[in-house]
Amino acid sequence: MVLIAIVSVMLYYYIRVTILESVVLELTYEAKAIISQPHVFNPHFKTEFSIQLPNASVTDVKILPRATHDIKSRFVYEDKDNRTYIHLHYITATEENYLRLSKDTTLQSNIIRQILIDIIIVNAVSIALVLFYALFLSRMLLVPIKILTKKLGKIDESFLKEIDTNSLPIEFKPLVRGINGLINRIQTFVSYQKELFVGVAHELKTPLAVMKAKNEVTLLKQRESERYIEALKTNNDSINQMNAIIGSVLEIGRQEGAQFEEPVPTDIISFIQKLGNNFAILARVENKDVSLELKPKNLNMNLQQSLLTHVLQNFIQNAIKFSPQNSTIIVKTRIENRNFIIEVIDSGIGIDESKDLFAPFKRYGDKGGTGLGLFLAKGAAQALGGKISIKNRTDSNGAIATLVMPIKKLGKKNGKTNSSN
Repeated sequence: MVLIAIVSVMLYYYIRVTILESVVLELTYEAKAIISQPHVFNPHFKTEFSIQLPNASVTDVKILPRATHDIKSRFVYEDKDNRTYIHLHYITATEENYLRLSKDTTLQSNIIRQILIDIIIVNAVSIALVLFYALFLSRMLLVPIKILTKKLGKIDESFLKEIDTNSLPIEFKPLVRGINGLINRIQTFVSYQKELFVGVAHELKTPLAVMKAKNEVTLLKQRESERYIEALKTNNDSINQMNAIIGSVLEIGRQEGAQFEEPVPTDIISFIQKLGNNFAILARVENKDVSLELKPKNLNMNLQQSLLTHVLQNFIQNAIKFSPQNSTIIVKTRIENRNFIIEVIDSGIGIDESKDLFAPFKRYGDKGGTGLGLFLAKGAAQALGGKISIKNRTDSNGAIATLVMPIKKLGKKNGKTNSSN
């Protein structure tokens, strides 16, 4: 409404100036004509006379004595006896007198006044229509919002269902798609949590059952001290196994907390370089090596460093664990199709690609472990906005663990932007 008022005021003054400008131009032209040809327009040298040029209105002319303060020509607007006039006081540098040309502009003033009334009426109608449309539109928009609110109110973790977009206006479909994406993530999270809880219960139940059975068998009758020592060692092994599982579960809790950490500006290439050098020291203890092939030279981005550390730690530790002696683990990075890609390549026995390596408590090979490493790595990758995968190498034995992060996720933050060389 304010915009309508501003535009209307500007339009009114533009029309007013345009209409009166023609009168001003006529007066100026007539004044110059009288000065240049006085014998034509005032042959009798009167001090008051009238002229009328073709296609122009009558102009009254007076010759008046010039005052000392009159140094330049000027226009004067006058309202008199319900009529309006424009006077031109035309002054020349060489004359002692000046011309006063007057035109009756009542007709033009009436036209301008009528235009003003019309603009006010149009504005009033426009504002009324805008208010009506705004109220009508707001009521229309409230209907899908109420429907959406009602559907969201019925959502709980025991009955998660995507919202149907067919019954909503097209303007709300992007919002609903975003909500459905969030629902899918919640479904995945709940599914993982349920699977994790079941797995934890099962993994803890097995060593407890072994401990109980071993104790019961040992206590059936009096035995030699070696038998008791053997039972205690077996129980200690089971306790260590349970401690490892509990430690992994605690790591899940720490990782979920890391997802809410504030991303910090990081040169990811330099960050991976430092991690790779640290793991190279560990690899040399087992007569293995870690080689870094990092491109580009630098790439600035905002990320949770602890999450990236967790993914790379899992990749490189698994590569070291499953690679043979005197082999080299290769860590490669590159940019491809607006994605930043990290690959960890080993020379081990490879993987069974038909199995879900990222399910919790799933162990493959004979290297032991709790079976939660890749499960945790997948969660960390998702929190970073990326995804991970593990495939067998096609050129030789071994596997390739890959983390892919879209570069568009690495947006401006705290006044710093992405850069790469």
